[in-house]
Amino acid sequence: MILAWILALLMGALVGWLASLVMGTDKQQGAVANVVIGIVGGFIGRLVFGLIGLSVTSIIGSLVAGVVGAVILIAVLKWLKVMK
Repeated sequence: MILAWILALLMGALVGWLASLVMGTDKQQGAVANVVIGIVGGFIGRLVFGLIGLSVTSIIGSLVAGVVGAVILIAVLKWLKVMK
């Protein structure tokens, strides 16, 4: 159980960091923001992939869905001017 939480945090950090690199917000975000954006982005990515009929069943699929969701989240936050 503890290992699952640790892996979720590490995956969230990786996903958030990759999305921040894609969106050019890496300099403004810290480690905690990367984790939060990565975890929330994972939920958004799975939702979006589900809506278009794609199933996320592997680690690579989860990583891709998470990055896509995190990029969407950062884009919305930038649009709302929360992130500069």
